[in-house]
Amino acid sequence: MKNYLYPLMPLVAVLPMVSCSNKVEQSLKDQRMNIVYIMTDDHAFQAISAYGHELAKLAPTPNLDRLANMGILFQRAYVENSLSTPSRACLMTGMYSHQNGQTMLSNKLDTTVTFVPEIMHEAGYQTAVIGKWHMLCEPRGFDTYRVLRDQGEYYNPVFKSNDSNGEYITEKGYATNLITSHAIDFLENRDKSKPFLLYVHHKAPHRPWMPDFKYLDLYEDVEFPLPETFYDDYATRGAATKEQRMRIDENMSMLYDLKLFGYKGTHQYDTDNMLEYAMGTMTPEEKERWIAAYNKKNKDFLENINQLSHDEIVRWKFQRYVKDYLRVIKSVDDSVGEILDYLEKNDLLDNTMIIYTSDQGFYMGEHGWFDKRFMYEESFRTPLIVHFPGNKGGTKSETLVQNLDFGPTFLDLAGAKQPKEMFGRSILPVLKKDGAEPENWRKTLYYHFYDHTAEHNVLRHDGVFGKRYKLIHFYDETGAIPSYEEFYDLEKDPNELNNLIGNPEYKNLIEEYMNTLSQTRKDIGVTEY
Repeated sequence: MKNYLYPLMPLVAVLPMVSCSNKVEQSLKDQRMNIVYIMTDDHAFQAISAYGHELAKLAPTPNLDRLANMGILFQRAYVENSLSTPSRACLMTGMYSHQNGQTMLSNKLDTTVTFVPEIMHEAGYQTAVIGKWHMLCEPRGFDTYRVLRDQGEYYNPVFKSNDSNGEYITEKGYATNLITSHAIDFLENRDKSKPFLLYVHHKAPHRPWMPDFKYLDLYEDVEFPLPETFYDDYATRGAATKEQRMRIDENMSMLYDLKLFGYKGTHQYDTDNMLEYAMGTMTPEEKERWIAAYNKKNKDFLENINQLSHDEIVRWKFQRYVKDYLRVIKSVDDSVGEILDYLEKNDLLDNTMIIYTSDQGFYMGEHGWFDKRFMYEESFRTPLIVHFPGNKGGTKSETLVQNLDFGPTFLDLAGAKQPKEMFGRSILPVLKKDGAEPENWRKTLYYHFYDHTAEHNVLRHDGVFGKRYKLIHFYDETGAIPSYEEFYDLEKDPNELNNLIGNPEYKNLIEEYMNTLSQTRKDIGVTEY
């Protein structure tokens, strides 16, 4: 038997199958594999140097690369709904958005459903979540939790914990560093006789991309390249690409997003003093230092803004956005390094699966955009790096995986039964094959975005994706915009610029994908489309 199975062997010797309703008696030292799940908010795969993107070549992520060299870099990892709260609900329940009720930011999760950590706790795991929760319900199934309020603050954030009597308490420091410190505290003080499941949920790099003081000037002398699709005119695409409000040019705030203090803007987030709110937990001294750092960088731009062309201003906005975003990522990469160092120092690497991912992808100027929501590649696709003890490391996987698969994977490791309402699949067979696709693996993934009414005005849509081909069905719940489809051949058109609907050469393929989409909706119980 290959050595990657050895951490699971005590299951055969001492444990029967574990169910949610029955705890089993654990051995004095349970040797089942530990799990560290690290998730960021809005981390684009383009911003991890292991993926080889031009941005990250200029802003490398050595600790994430170190993790990739230890494990598997997934090239085909995706989400089922590219929006923070629905993605987190999917993680906690193992269900599609339409199943758990969390289809949008504003509606509530069906709290009658069982959370994955509840099952893991019943199976004998010590469970913890540290960092961003961002769901309209209390954490459930955790021995330990310490979570941010709502989106959380970057500086001196407030945390609620299982021992704070329901109160949020301010902690001095930078959010990424504090979350890392609390995660290591849990590892240091856990019950050593039990396996553990630790969720480390960073706020970073969520808007408005506020770097730690030590990185405020990082990359200041670097000129990051514009994406080749930055000036996309959406010529072959439908209403959704034209109705959206996520363009760096038109929809990015000079003050809230870009910290251009002194600029008199008309953007909603400028007039509502949103940046002042985001800086509200800073001390007066911190705020003064932070504003001074940006004022120094803003001086030349503000003095010359009336002489700059529209395109020069847009390019400046891109550079400021990308630099702040990557500065925030630098702290995340440091965090990953600290956690890896702790696990290595304490001889835990040989029995701990480590997952690094994001709650969805993000646009780094592709199509002229920031944010996420669309089923197009940069938003739909998410980074995923997995260290699994026993695999050879430094491998890449083309296997189709989705965030629906994390819950089933954890349950599989625990020896717990997967509830029938979970449509995801354990990826342990993929991990045990060093990323290679197992027999009878899925051929397509399903995606569904609902939150048309949210700020960025992205039309509702669902679709199916099969590595090379992608079918997207757009629809308007109000009926004001007729529904329509788009179809892409990503092998010939990786930037998804050429919608092939109506192309006679693809007629049979499009029909096949339309049938697949229809059948998938029936199989998983989707009624809105």
